[in-house]
Amino acid sequence: MDALGHPVSRLLVPGLVLIAFACGLGGWILLRGPEAFELDQMWNTALAQWRVEALVWFSQTMNWLGGGIVGVFVVPIGGALLLVLFRRFFGALFFIAASIFSAAGVQALKHLFGRARPEDIIVVSDYGSFPSGHTANAATIAVVAVVLFPRLWVAIVGAAWVLLMAFSRTYLHAHWLSDTVGGALIGAGMALVVAAAFATRLRAEQHRASRAVPSLG
Repeated sequence: MDALGHPVSRLLVPGLVLIAFACGLGGWILLRGPEAFELDQMWNTALAQWRVEALVWFSQTMNWLGGGIVGVFVVPIGGALLLVLFRRFFGALFFIAASIFSAAGVQALKHLFGRARPEDIIVVSDYGSFPSGHTANAATIAVVAVVLFPRLWVAIVGAAWVLLMAFSRTYLHAHWLSDTVGGALIGAGMALVVAAAFATRLRAEQHRASRAVPSLG
């Protein structure tokens, strides 16, 4: 599994496609007007009827981890510092750059489309429901992890993290379901585009790191 092979075809193009899908979904939402998709309404109503205190606590914890100072600053900077400790300097720069571009993309789409959040939201959130910034952050982290550590288990854990974050955002009624889809698209797309720009350096750094690991044979 080589996530850095052929950066234009394997990283840049898919990244641009995902960003285009996010923008297209936002445009569709804008053209429809204030009424949410039927699936959005059904999902929001179902979760409102399924109130479990443990899930509320879990979702509020995810809210804290995935956004605000922790999600926007502490997690990217902390992850970058860990990568620096393991001499993955370009990996650290990639993580920071991907996080910045993802956050910028989210804010641009929020202000472009200006979608209203569900009325029964139970946490404090910023302007604009589409796309979900928390889900975008989760998708960015997942893609960065797979690019830097291309293992199947990393991809599985990353996908689970994105799905759990998306669930938590809708469980708190902070977002419509389609907002989380848009967040995953823009977060993953931005991370792939940035990965394409760093691909040559990341590949060289990855090879150096693999040679530095002592053989067990």
